[in-house]
Amino acid sequence: MKIMIRTISTLLVTLVTTVILATPHTAMAIDTAKIERESKAALQKLYETTPVAKTLGDKAKAIMVFPSILKGGLIVGAQAGNGVLLVNGKTEGYYNISAASYGLQAGVQEFGYVMFLMTDAARSYLDSSEGWEVGVGPNIVVVDAGAAKSLTTTTAKDDVYAFIFSQKGLMAGLGIQGSKITRLNP
Repeated sequence: MKIMIRTISTLLVTLVTTVILATPHTAMAIDTAKIERESKAALQKLYETTPVAKTLGDKAKAIMVFPSILKGGLIVGAQAGNGVLLVNGKTEGYYNISAASYGLQAGVQEFGYVMFLMTDAARSYLDSSEGWEVGVGPNIVVVDAGAAKSLTTTTAKDDVYAFIFSQKGLMAGLGIQGSKITRLNP
């Protein structure tokens, strides 16, 4: 019986993951002006609350901002959101982030997510890939509030630094590992 439940659970997770990650996001109608406005406001909010983020932003080759990612689940979970890629403060592209998960989880949460692409290699990977699977490709360091205080641009040597902020809602655990980032063509 346990083997059958585990097999069904695995098949369910595989199905949900496939549907979410294979959805043709480019076909969705998106409000680019709203995404751009909300992304720039979210980045400014991060800069105001986390000064090291501003320092990283000044040195980054590009900044990917997802102002609102919605995550929900009850054993099987999913998350998704739209954002922009900023280069020198100008929007260079629109992106979608999505993921599916399985495990002991229940609830709904909304949060912001910013990735500072620090190297030409990270930027090149984003431009040349058919969708960036977080955890594959450039080295990503997720910076929490405690680590942000000790991080300086002289110690910043990784490809990408990510900040999760403005969490709202009730959901245990928060992770980006396994998410897929896909370019939108509005």
